[in-house]
Amino acid sequence: MIAYASSLDQAGPLTKTAEDSAIVLNAIAGFDEKDSTSVDTEVPDYTQNLNDSIQGLTIGLPKEFFAEGLDDGVAKAIMAAVKEFEAWAVVKEISLPNSKYAIPTYYIVAPCECSSNLSRMDGVRFGHRCTDPTDLEDLYLRSRTEGFGEEVKRRIMIGTYALSAGYYDAYYLKAQKTRHLISNDFKEAFKKVDVIMGPVSPTTAFDLGSFKDPVLCI
Repeated sequence: MIAYASSLDQAGPLTKTAEDSAIVLNAIAGFDEKDSTSVDTEVPDYTQNLNDSIQGLTIGLPKEFFAEGLDDGVAKAIMAAVKEFEAWAVVKEISLPNSKYAIPTYYIVAPCECSSNLSRMDGVRFGHRCTDPTDLEDLYLRSRTEGFGEEVKRRIMIGTYALSAGYYDAYYLKAQKTRHLISNDFKEAFKKVDVIMGPVSPTTAFDLGSFKDPVLCI
């Protein structure tokens, strides 16, 4: 695993059942003295409530998640699931007003942290090392040029720019303030509901090569 955006990164298990996920989470959760983002708190047993009744669970549907840009097929699939859940759960509409700023906020915060984290990948101790460098500058230049893909380079450049003198306040600091607003929206929502339900993606998977710039489309 490589650190990308430290304040956003997390390891998440992909499992077939909730029980398997809880078992894996029990194994990987907890404090790590070599991880500056981990917290030294007691880890609960994530398997202890697996057999509890979920009757009366409150599910929140953020109205902002069902706005323009959501494919009809995705919306229909979500609403079909909602109808099934209504048999045993309480489904209510909620609002996450600042979630509309999530993507632009992400594309400032993540590249900034990326440019910092990946600066260690210089071919000396970490990352790809080019062959037969002529000097230290050549080692850095060719190792990073050869080792990073185009999208990684793009994000490093964006992050470096946003953190530079004269732009830090205008971009990074403002993005962090917006991030705080988004976080507060979720905290307020979870005072009213137990879980939040919404589409994982606004569209179904598209064919390879169907977009010239799939990164931005995604």
